[in-house]
Amino acid sequence: MNRETVVAEALGLLDEVGLDAVSTRRLAKRLGVEQPSLYWHFRTKRELLDAMASAAMAPHATAPLPVGGDDWQDWFLANTRSFRCALLARRDGARLHAGSTPVGDLDRIRRKMDFLTASGVPERDAQTAMLAASRFTVGSVLEEQADGAPGAAGELPAGVPGIGHESAFEAGLALILDGLARRVGE
Repeated sequence: MNRETVVAEALGLLDEVGLDAVSTRRLAKRLGVEQPSLYWHFRTKRELLDAMASAAMAPHATAPLPVGGDDWQDWFLANTRSFRCALLARRDGARLHAGSTPVGDLDRIRRKMDFLTASGVPERDAQTAMLAASRFTVGSVLEEQADGAPGAAGELPAGVPGIGHESAFEAGLALILDGLARRVGE
């Protein structure tokens, strides 16, 4: 048993039972080991959850980086959509991510920021837009995943217009991008 095995099994457990029911006791039983043996790999449950969040984000964290000549607006949309897909790929993925300590590759983040600034986006606006898009995405996915959770509220009251999760996400993302594009033109 190694860290990768523990994390993979913990993510499988997450998908089966949800974040609230993930425990080191359940994970140890799933792995066929005694609970204290997990502490050889992870000193705390928080450390395990951070590793799970990092592994869950792997599809987004390994997506191709932008290159010179890419359209910054197309890239911004694709990057944010990739993040959303990674969050949606796991049960309670947004909750898992929201509580984690970022351990991602800072070089990747810097390269994304450098791409935006080289494309004419002011550095402070690029930072703010990336943070806003990230938080908006996590919030959107939290709502979407809560909607499908057992015991979630049902239909909207009469007279309240409904909008699908993906439509709402795309509309909000467009607003963020439109605001950023206006700042580039200033």
